[in-house]
Amino acid sequence: MKVFLDLGWFFKQEKKSYIVGVFLLLLVALLQLVPPKIIGVIADDINEGTLTFGLLVEWMFVLIAVGLAMYVLRYYWRIMIFGSAVKLSKILRKRLYHHFTNMSPAFYQKSRIGDLMAHATNDLSAIQQTAGSGILTLVDSLSTGGFVIIAMAFTISWKLTLICLIPMPFMALLTSWFGTMLHRSFYKAQEAFSSLNDKTQESIMGIKVIKTFGQEQEDIEDFRKQSEDVVQKNMLVAKIDSLYDPTISIIVGISFFLAIVFGGRYVLNDELTIGQLISFTTYLGLLVWPMLAFGWLFNIVERGRASYDRVSALLRENVEIIDLENALEVVPCGDIEYRLVEFTYPGESRPILKDIYFSLSRGETLGIVGKTGSGKTTLLKLLIREFEGYQGEILFGGKRLADYKLDNLREAVGYVPQDHFLFSADIAQNIAFSNPNATMEQIEQAARLANIHEDILQFTDGYHTIVGERGVSLSGGQKQRISIARALLMNPEVLILDDSLSAVDAKTEEAILSSLKQNREGKTTIITSHRLSAIQHANQILVLEEGRIIERGTHKDLMEADGWYKNMYLHQQLEELVELGGQ
Repeated sequence: MKVFLDLGWFFKQEKKSYIVGVFLLLLVALLQLVPPKIIGVIADDINEGTLTFGLLVEWMFVLIAVGLAMYVLRYYWRIMIFGSAVKLSKILRKRLYHHFTNMSPAFYQKSRIGDLMAHATNDLSAIQQTAGSGILTLVDSLSTGGFVIIAMAFTISWKLTLICLIPMPFMALLTSWFGTMLHRSFYKAQEAFSSLNDKTQESIMGIKVIKTFGQEQEDIEDFRKQSEDVVQKNMLVAKIDSLYDPTISIIVGISFFLAIVFGGRYVLNDELTIGQLISFTTYLGLLVWPMLAFGWLFNIVERGRASYDRVSALLRENVEIIDLENALEVVPCGDIEYRLVEFTYPGESRPILKDIYFSLSRGETLGIVGKTGSGKTTLLKLLIREFEGYQGEILFGGKRLADYKLDNLREAVGYVPQDHFLFSADIAQNIAFSNPNATMEQIEQAARLANIHEDILQFTDGYHTIVGERGVSLSGGQKQRISIARALLMNPEVLILDDSLSAVDAKTEEAILSSLKQNREGKTTIITSHRLSAIQHANQILVLEEGRIIERGTHKDLMEADGWYKNMYLHQQLEELVELGGQ
């Protein structure tokens, strides 16, 4: 029952609802004692020939009244207890979602999305059932069972009651044993479901790649194996679960056997009347539900405990990037300065960046180039505090990045990543994501700056065209330009284009860069690119290799230096000339 202690914070929060719900449950348990007693009285009156029509009608009215009262009370205790359980699910789901949004990229590098989704669905459902059906079965089994046993012992025969309760300790031992096995099995079943969930999501998102390489059958076979694993683990849970009812039925059957054998003997010895024996066996029938509920309780509790352990472990994951106690609540502006000695990704041994020193004045454009894996994107992600733990410092407006509130820092930066993500909404909503209160005129202006306005007008529904999940209905260049428009709508102090022009042609690239130059006067722009034409206009260009700056300067300076930059630029110029047919 440890899970009930773990959920103590919630029960205290909703104590009013649970107290009222439990009180109504107790009333129902008491009212359930009335019908068996009336049946026994009527049976004795029939046996003695003293039952009259008027007396029978009176008893019938009592039974109807009791039935109606139980109907109303059951309705309200369900609202109180099950309604509170829904609130628990809501609270935990909100905590999980808030936790997810606060976690750094390092967390998502080691966590599978499907697993996180399983925590927010299946696990929360099991916890909700614990706070709802679990409380019901706990209170109902103890109260109904307790009241029935008291009624049997004190109104009929305490000796017969003790005899019929002899098998009960065996039931308690067996259900406890089943519960331990169920906890282990359900935990493994939930893990298997998480893996299947992750596999399904990954396959759906990568369906184009799977089809392109003709790997449909292999993917189906992999899915079949994981699905079979889920079935096997859940079958083990079901097998353990299926032991409860037969075990309890056998125990109850033994109790009924003892009641008939010893009860019949007491009737023959005039220690009990026929009506009392009928009432006793009816009460014994009422004990079937508490016993079943008790077994069901172990089932619910062990499932809930396994799921709560999984969710709690996830919530205990530390948020790595947090605001300092006295962080500034202002949007930063001004010069940017890197004094970076070294940065290594968590869990890695080799530094990804080393000896990065440069200054970028406000309003200037910085170009960063280098081979794939040279550290360009990492350099930018440090600026928006996606990662920390580096040696050295990065200054923005003369202050360290950590001196600003995280929200304020990121409000100053419009970041367009390499992997463009669009939501399953229309184009206008995707552009306005960075500024939900933007007018249609502002959205269109941002689209013009990103050179995507004319393309959007060609769509059937224009700005109200639904782009599909992750922008599946758009080309790579269109997705890039919509992402750029989204960042431009923020009108950020610093605009970062992280290889965000790779999918557009040279003419479109030139048009976008020209628009940025005209409309972002006095504001800083940082561009990383494999295509050097995208950064040749920059005030300063950095060339990275294996995390170090190997060249720096303007385009003119680097062309005169006769190094990597010049060789790559001439190579790309030659490629473009060949593509144009040598003209």
